Amino acid sequence: MLIATWNVNSVKQRLAHLQKFLTEAKPDVLCLQEIKCVDEAFPRLEVEELGYNVAVHGQKGFNGVAILSRLPLADVTPRLPGDDEDAQSRYLEAVVSIPGGGAVRVASIYLPNGNPIGTEKFSYKLAWMERLERHAAGLLALEEPTVLAGDFNVIPEFRDVSDPESWANDALFQPESRAAWRRILGLGYTDALRACDDRSGLYTFWDYQAGAWQKNKGIRIDHLLLSPQAADRLQGVEIHKRMRALDKPSDHVPVSVALDIPAA
Repeated sequence: MLIATWNVNSVKQRLAHLQKFLTEAKPDVLCLQEIKCVDEAFPRLEVEELGYNVAVHGQKGFNGVAILSRLPLADVTPRLPGDDEDAQSRYLEAVVSIPGGGAVRVASIYLPNGNPIGTEKFSYKLAWMERLERHAAGLLALEEPTVLAGDFNVIPEFRDVSDPESWANDALFQPESRAAWRRILGLGYTDALRACDDRSGLYTFWDYQAGAWQKNKGIRIDHLLLSPQAADRLQGVEIHKRMRALDKPSDHVPVSVALDIPAA
């Protein structure tokens, strides 16, 4: 089974890119972030024509997450528990049913950016991560293959950023953000990419400014976290870097994980 995540940075603007990725990479499940549209405006028909079921938790002009799956989706749950007043569309969870029995639980996550630090935006980011930590702990108690996938807006380590000094005052690289990330890992989740490759220079995001893509000045902020039951089935991870070279691309690229789980 191939499960991917991608901050598409406007699904309507990148529809052709999305269709290209679904056709060529053929993920069984794709978690999208920053779709930037309400549920009704999502290009559902175009995606369904490629053989995917669609679950959407959108928001007009901002945020928004979706899960696309070749397999049936059940127990589709929008919103991260823990704050009933949080109106931002940043979390969508579903159970992917496997033919012949079994299932994989998948979440599409668009974690708050948190900038500028020292403001309520950074406080919201840290509070959101605390909510995610509590919910992620509860999911582990289910003892099932679980994949938390998305744009976490956290640079975990120095090897995940090309120029650490330029990010020193950014919310993505603050000690508090990185500590919250480590607490989630400490629950028992596995960073899929780091389980397969410990090299530096593996990035998933390149800013549009100052030739960041051409100079490979990137950061790694798009992650797939695996429960022990999923990590035991891990076969490999791929960063689909070629998608950044397309015309008018997202500033993020897809990342996929292969699990030893029959998808058909």
